[in-house]
Amino acid sequence: MKLLTGLGKKKDIREKKEQGPGTQELSPRMKFLMGITLFSMFFGAGNLIFPPYLGAQAGTNAWAAFAGFAVSAVGLPVLGVIAVTVSGGLSTLASRVHPKFAFVYIAVLYLAIGPCLAIPRTASTSFSMAAPPFLPESVPEAPVQLLYTLVFFTAASLVAMHPEKLTEYLGKKLTPVLLLLIVVLFAAAVWNPAGPAADPAPAYESLAPVEGFLYGYQTMDTLAALNFGMLVAINVRERGIREEKAVTKETLSAGWIAGALLLLVYAMLTFTGRLSSSAFPGTADGTEVLIYMAQFLFGKAGAVILAVIFVIACFNTCVSLLSCCGKYFCGCFPKISYRQWVWGFAAISMVLANAGLEAILKFSVPVLNAIYPMAILLIVLALIHKAAARFPRIYPLAALFCGVSSVLTVLDQQGFVIPGVTALLGMIPAYEAGFGWLLPTAAGAALGIILDIKHEKKE
Repeated sequence: MKLLTGLGKKKDIREKKEQGPGTQELSPRMKFLMGITLFSMFFGAGNLIFPPYLGAQAGTNAWAAFAGFAVSAVGLPVLGVIAVTVSGGLSTLASRVHPKFAFVYIAVLYLAIGPCLAIPRTASTSFSMAAPPFLPESVPEAPVQLLYTLVFFTAASLVAMHPEKLTEYLGKKLTPVLLLLIVVLFAAAVWNPAGPAADPAPAYESLAPVEGFLYGYQTMDTLAALNFGMLVAINVRERGIREEKAVTKETLSAGWIAGALLLLVYAMLTFTGRLSSSAFPGTADGTEVLIYMAQFLFGKAGAVILAVIFVIACFNTCVSLLSCCGKYFCGCFPKISYRQWVWGFAAISMVLANAGLEAILKFSVPVLNAIYPMAILLIVLALIHKAAARFPRIYPLAALFCGVSSVLTVLDQQGFVIPGVTALLGMIPAYEAGFGWLLPTAAGAALGIILDIKHEKKE
């Protein structure tokens, strides 16, 4: 017992020394660990499969497409972390529109990226890579998947019980292994290329950066960014940082480091996919690209490498989302403890991962498409808040126009025809490209400015 106590004290002393001069600044090593932790929160299954498929589809235009992808898949999430951090939290930021809007929007956001979509997908996607390739044909998948998801969500929930320790669990232990395996895959692809880059698919023949931007838009990391900053701040405070300015500074630093890591990893995966474009044409998605490349480079061992990569990436994201959802709903409904929220969300996610994920996906994806433009709007308003604060009506009116146009667009995409409205949607500039909400949102912001100027003149 004395030995264990002594080791614990030595560890505490070592971590305090790592904070560098003063107690309100993290050491370079700890800053990097915070950045790795935030990177691990972002980097899930979707982040693994989108870049290689982009490279395979874009072929010789891969880097032009990657430039657009980087803006939406790296730039916007980093800006999201910055926006929420400098605003004092997502609730504070969304409340600038209206307190009731903040409650409803944030609840929908958490449910959409949590137990209704992203959390169940972490288990189902990692299972598809970790179990079926190794199961005998005579063994049914359903009971194996049930056992896998039970173990997966139990382990994730246990780690999520200590959100202040995510740097210890994710940053120090799991993510370095993940990064090492991705580097090994990339290095092998460079050393033994499958073939030259093929001609780009029709979608990437012209305006490849625009297509890449739209593809990165689908990662939905901007939504997650509005929540993950809170977890980073918790872990910063756990290291002894108490002054809010210092917490903000360290959280922003983690955001930039995570963004740099995302950019680097995405570039490696895009390059790997680019080399597969001529050797393995006709791949259906990024998962197939990685499977073919791993088998080509490592043979049977490639399946093991991919399984470990997917399980770690999905586990990290699952833990982060359980922590975010638990923290938020515990704050809204404190009679239910954080522990109960986490276990409850894990149980719901386990059921969906085994029973009805496809149906949930059909429902959830339109919901995500409806709320994503609002997330971008909130980020932009947070970054220009000093200038926009003079015109408080910008927030509610821009949000109203953005929300209505986004919902109408989703209804149109789902085949719902609204007489006199649906036909007008196609006339909005950039509507077909997926940006039909931009002009209405700008109109709402302009209307807010005009009304505030008139109000000032009356006074």
